[in-house]
Amino acid sequence: MLLAFDVGNTNIVLGVFEGERLIKDWRMKTDKNKSADEYGMLINQLFSYAGLDMSKVTDVIISTVVPPVLYTLQHLSRKYFHKKAIVVGPGVKTGMVIKYDNPKQIGSDRIVNAVAAYEKYGGPVIVVDIGTATTFCAISAKGEYLGGTISPGLKISSDALFEKTAKLPRVELEGPGKVICKNTIESMQSGLVYGHVGLVEYIVDRMKKELAPEGEKVTVIATGGMAGLIKGISGCIDYVERQLTLEGLRLIYKKNR
Repeated sequence: MLLAFDVGNTNIVLGVFEGERLIKDWRMKTDKNKSADEYGMLINQLFSYAGLDMSKVTDVIISTVVPPVLYTLQHLSRKYFHKKAIVVGPGVKTGMVIKYDNPKQIGSDRIVNAVAAYEKYGGPVIVVDIGTATTFCAISAKGEYLGGTISPGLKISSDALFEKTAKLPRVELEGPGKVICKNTIESMQSGLVYGHVGLVEYIVDRMKKELAPEGEKVTVIATGGMAGLIKGISGCIDYVERQLTLEGLRLIYKKNR
């Protein structure tokens, strides 16, 4: 079995593959202060609850945008699985040409998502990852990673409104169904959610024009914790792939094992 870790700023998503099949996945809060033993005991409980045997894990692969957690998970891999983890980064084969000024600056999750999206849908394709940050990645018809855009995510925007104003409260991130709102809660929800939908639609539209100036079909894939919310409102997203990053990790593992 392959154990894959996708470490984001807010959550860690981990999944267990048996061959090409994702047999179980979980989501836990990213905690830079947790030790390898604390993560190890938590994973042991998750495996036990799912009826899985940790001793059956043959390899570990990690993608992270939180450097302090990387050492912890590498230590966990050696101590609990007796494996040196594959870490997505420079020197790891992805099968994708990276056309970025400095490839070392790209978050590994963006490359992993791009690999999975191109494998499943071909190109040109746009990947929108709606998480702590909302990122947009463009992949050419030839499977080249061309670059993209990074913007503040919905939760960051919501937290900023709450923290930087004296009277505005925290609100649930959901669309109120209208933009002419008659109370503060719905007004904030409208601005946050529909404002973010507008951001997504505008950037996707601009990307399509740059990616396919002749007007050829461009597939748009959304992933991340808020992908379902945006897809339910916006017509610019073709498919939601909640486990895109885990699938990309499996593909990259195959190229490097």
